[in-house]
Amino acid sequence: MVIFGIDPGYAIVGCGVVRYERNDFTLLGYGAVTTDKDMPFNERLIKIYNDLTELLVKFKPDAVSIERLYFNTNQKTAIDVAQARGVIVLAVQKLGIPVYEYTPLQVKQSIVGYGRAEKTQVQEMTRMFLHLDTIPKPDDAADALALAICHGHSSGSVMLNLGGK
Repeated sequence: MVIFGIDPGYAIVGCGVVRYERNDFTLLGYGAVTTDKDMPFNERLIKIYNDLTELLVKFKPDAVSIERLYFNTNQKTAIDVAQARGVIVLAVQKLGIPVYEYTPLQVKQSIVGYGRAEKTQVQEMTRMFLHLDTIPKPDDAADALALAICHGHSSGSVMLNLGGK
């Protein structure tokens, strides 16, 4: 199974792609879709949509794993990230790829085994799962890879196979 992980944002959209077979992960690629802060916001959304669509067509994933958003501070940032996330989900849905959402707590639990793990612990375990020498950069790409790994771990779940997402 090819899993495309996405860490949503509007300045940086983290992307990571893994193949998951027989409880083992193989890295296929990672990076980020970036937009310039001086671009009008609507143009940033178009760039995210176009660049992400290109990557999805290239990697042909069987599933997309994306972070479920939650915010309790800056409302302007929350709204902008939510708009970008909507564009991201639209790109995925238009290609007919199933989308699975995971909270940060679920990702930490899946990767580290502890829902309150530190970001550095998640990054280190992601590096180990993918047999890498160094932690992937930028952090957004490492987060996207963690989301992809989380889905790999969850894909065998009875609840998921019954339609739970």
